[in-house]
Amino acid sequence: MPGNLTFEALSEHVAVGTIDTVLVCMVDMQGRLMGKRFHAQEFVDRAWAETHCCNYLLATDLEMGTPDGYAATSWRAGYGDYVMKPDLGTLRLTPWLEGTAMVLCDVLDHHTHAPVPHSPRAILKRQVERAEAMGLTPMMATEIEFFLFEKGYREIAQSGFRDLTPISAYNEDYHILQTTKEEGIMRSLRNHLYAAGVPVENTKGEAETGQEELNIRYADALSCADHHTIAKHATKEIAWANGHAASFLAKWHHAKVGSASHVHLSLWKDGANAFYEEGADLAMSALMQQAVAGMIAYAPDYTVLLAPYVNSYKRFQKGSFAPTKTVWSVDNRTAGFRLVGDGTKGVRIECRIGGSDMNPYLAQAALIAAGLKGIEEGLELAPPTQGDVYEDEGAREIPVTLRAATETFRGSAMLRAAMGEDVVDHYTRCAEIEQEEFDAVVTDWEVARGFERA
Repeated sequence: MPGNLTFEALSEHVAVGTIDTVLVCMVDMQGRLMGKRFHAQEFVDRAWAETHCCNYLLATDLEMGTPDGYAATSWRAGYGDYVMKPDLGTLRLTPWLEGTAMVLCDVLDHHTHAPVPHSPRAILKRQVERAEAMGLTPMMATEIEFFLFEKGYREIAQSGFRDLTPISAYNEDYHILQTTKEEGIMRSLRNHLYAAGVPVENTKGEAETGQEELNIRYADALSCADHHTIAKHATKEIAWANGHAASFLAKWHHAKVGSASHVHLSLWKDGANAFYEEGADLAMSALMQQAVAGMIAYAPDYTVLLAPYVNSYKRFQKGSFAPTKTVWSVDNRTAGFRLVGDGTKGVRIECRIGGSDMNPYLAQAALIAAGLKGIEEGLELAPPTQGDVYEDEGAREIPVTLRAATETFRGSAMLRAAMGEDVVDHYTRCAEIEQEEFDAVVTDWEVARGFERA
């Protein structure tokens, strides 16, 4: 997957002092960058080959706790090391940080140097390899939505996360005047990401106060996930550097719309879109119809990988542009799956279920796995749903809670076959921990509702 900095060019930068730091990063279960800051000379001399990290980094919750119940690692097993193997093809400039470059790593077993199967990059790579064995190349893009707030992370945290004032006062969907006021952040974000080799297309205001959308050009699946992860990280750092906060929480307030990460997908063969067939209805090939049928049929199985937290399910609300039903429709934003580019060589499917809190590697891997299963089974695609899908009582619903989504994920024979028993068990435990932690907390809503009246 392409970065924009060769190892030789990095060495030259280090020799003249224009780069003095290399971020050596892995992707954790939550889709965040974890790793080390190397002195650039040490990286060029030795660490380019490998470094190490504690294996708890793939067995934590959002708070970086060490919950029980993972087979891969535990206190009993002593929390040993994984190898972080830099993928030198991902070397890139990190221009929003002075004198800094970045490289992404694959995570390997310390003893065998085999890929750790529940590492997010390894999970996605496995599904890409399955597609390639069928002569297909998954091409993908994600739309990334988030909120910007007036104050910075520290001030908001000190307020107990109560002083949450969005950076704008009104709906700014496609709004040029309002987004001009935010260019101090958004222009920096676009330009810095582009200079880092992330092919940014545009940013725009989204359909809420203080809500933004970042669009990156489509790419092969692994590059897409890498771009998404780097972009989220950069957004937070650039917002922080400007005294503001950016949040990718799926639903930060019950009266505001949520933030999504829509995923666009097509399968290519011999350098062309295999979802396209000239003269076919809507230009959808038989292969596309089978793949989309698979994604829809197995959507409940993998919803937990698109909506990984208790909060994620607060986003699925009627009339919010977030879907509630697992059906497809033609260019219709009320459906879980939207056909985009019908009648053209750019025809593709957009999955609208994922929230901005998803791990893109896991979400993309699941969509590929379901699509390939649909092809293998020769599934027939039902006719598209028309009109307001929210009102379609016959359409199957997206799981409405994390608890429900966890159970369908746990029992998914399709995902167990595609990803491996251990991987499904690992991420089932991850979802259980999120639910257990939420269940143990007394919320402000409960206290305010029942303190006097109960």
